Amino acid sequence: MQTPPTPPPLQPSTLYLVATPIGNLEDITLRALRTLRECDMIAAEDTRHTGQLLRHFGISKPMLSYFQFNEARRSEEIIARLKQGEKIALVTDAGSPGISDPGGRVVAAAIRAGLRVEAVPGACALVAALTASGLSTDEFHFVGFLPHKSGQRRNRLQSLASIAGTLVFYESPFRTEKLLGELNELFPSRDVVLARELTKKFEEFLRGRPAELIAQLEARARKGEFVVLVGPPKENAPAAEPE
Repeated sequence: MQTPPTPPPLQPSTLYLVATPIGNLEDITLRALRTLRECDMIAAEDTRHTGQLLRHFGISKPMLSYFQFNEARRSEEIIARLKQGEKIALVTDAGSPGISDPGGRVVAAAIRAGLRVEAVPGACALVAALTASGLSTDEFHFVGFLPHKSGQRRNRLQSLASIAGTLVFYESPFRTEKLLGELNELFPSRDVVLARELTKKFEEFLRGRPAELIAQLEARARKGEFVVLVGPPKENAPAAEPE
């Protein structure tokens, strides 16, 4: 039997963007585990949360907190460490860094500084929900989280009305019903899928028109973030009335 090739060692002065599980710990990759073991430091969105993950896999590494409100200061520190030759892994609480999570600022700063950035791909709620939704995957538009203010949310949704592909949103359990109400006003005839508790024991996909899903959601627990997917416009469907 041929011996598998030895993976190449981590490169100095490289920022590694390491995807972590979004629920099921078995979804971490062998490459992600090796990167976390071999790096010099881990920049984490929440060091307590990442600490639990590292302990589960028997990994001990120094960590640096990196989140929305200290991005500017931490980016400078991370870049300085990379310039000294360190190998740094950046992780968020779940999924791929930079997808509705911190990471984009330090990636841009590292590239401007001429440093190497390498993605270590893995779990991503966007991809998991889209591929299992049953909606079109030929073309899709990822929106992430909508604004909290009602007027801004409605304006954002209206601006998406002409997009031909599937729309994908992230939403908290506290605002999902509100979003469904807005979709019922603007896109009442479109197919919608709610994906909740992805990769976990109680993973569930709810499918229907917005009005139907409002009724379904009332009878279910609202726990964890939702991925909300809106199917493409149907031919000859009536357009939403402008305000």
